[in-house]
Amino acid sequence: MRWEGQRESNNIEDRRGMGSAGVGSAGGLGIGGIVLVLAVSYFTGTNPLTLINMLSGVQSMTDSSAPSTPAATGAPSDQLGKFAAVVLADTETTWKQLLGPDYEEPRLVLFSGAVRSACGTTSSAVGPFYCPGDHKVYLDLTFFNEMAQRLGAPGDFAQAYVIAHEVGHHVQNLTGVAGKVTRLQRQSSEKDANALSVRMELQADCYAGVWGYHANRTRNLIEPGDFEEGLKAAAAIGDDRLQKMGQGYVQPESWTHGSSDQRMTWLRRGLESGDPSVCNTFEGLRL
Repeated sequence: MRWEGQRESNNIEDRRGMGSAGVGSAGGLGIGGIVLVLAVSYFTGTNPLTLINMLSGVQSMTDSSAPSTPAATGAPSDQLGKFAAVVLADTETTWKQLLGPDYEEPRLVLFSGAVRSACGTTSSAVGPFYCPGDHKVYLDLTFFNEMAQRLGAPGDFAQAYVIAHEVGHHVQNLTGVAGKVTRLQRQSSEKDANALSVRMELQADCYAGVWGYHANRTRNLIEPGDFEEGLKAAAAIGDDRLQKMGQGYVQPESWTHGSSDQRMTWLRRGLESGDPSVCNTFEGLRL
């Protein structure tokens, strides 16, 4: 990606190295546990956040207050932090163009080990996530090492895809899709709730692709091979692949994010069209 020298978002909270009050030993699990945690989650149907709390001795908290020491705000000075700030800024540009000037920009919280959000206290081991309660994306940048070394998905566009995917969840929250799906899930069986989660994740993949299209066509940030990196990353984090890695077999009824093929398909739709309307993964459902 041609990201250096581009605009950097100031919607950053840098909590790296700060820890999180009340986290206990959460940081001890480490990002390396992501495959194991996801595999157990898929197999048992247990929320991965619950598993992390059990494994790390963390009690989930509903307190959405910020850490006692204020986090640094604005674009970070380190290379990877600046990269994340550029990607976030470019998603801001894309979604303001698509949704209008009143688009509410999310904040990106960079953290290490564990973090407190409006959704509770979470370990890095669950990977990047979006919290609808505070409209923030949470990212431990060491996840990018996990993608490259353990999951075989290196590259700056692969990393950008991760951020753009979480911003896609923010778009779902703003448009009301997330709330409608949550209400449906509460009325559904576990299997049906998982299927709804898959649709949510695939739509966020498609929205990430929509951003990629505009980053390429409008601002010329994309270099040859970048989209291939993104598709490889989508395949690397497919439920079927992670289950195979974690437990040795595939269990489709427990999927929450979609198969490798599904994730690549929906990311590709966004990359090829740049149109959010092609991202209707809920076709046939009344939301």
